[in-house]
Amino acid sequence: MNHDKPIKVLLAKPGLDGHDQGAKVVARAMLDAGFDVHYTGLRQTPEQVVDAARRDDADVIALSSMAGSHLSFCTRLKPLLEAAGLGGKLWIIGGNLPAHDHDALRALGFKGVFQTGSRLDAICDFIAANRP
Repeated sequence: MNHDKPIKVLLAKPGLDGHDQGAKVVARAMLDAGFDVHYTGLRQTPEQVVDAARRDDADVIALSSMAGSHLSFCTRLKPLLEAAGLGGKLWIIGGNLPAHDHDALRALGFKGVFQTGSRLDAICDFIAANRP
């Protein structure tokens, strides 16, 4: 992979989650870090996330979840990402994620798990260090 090109990040808001202020702040930080960011907007289905990631040729699939449906959404998303040939991409998730769910999210393939209040530079540094 050519590491001279900007990292392409797809940032999605899954399910019925209507809270996107944090996602917009994270997207701005990623843009400021030099990433090529596409924010999908609210209420995305797993299929929409996969379609957008494929269309945008995303290096990173990032989810922002505040509504508590992260485990069920990610469980549905994983096989769709894999079937679309996106299993080798970096998957991360942030938001209102109880600590007892972190291991399950990592087991689903989400390499980066970020709690609400995570430092923006830490998220960007993690992406840069773990880009596929």
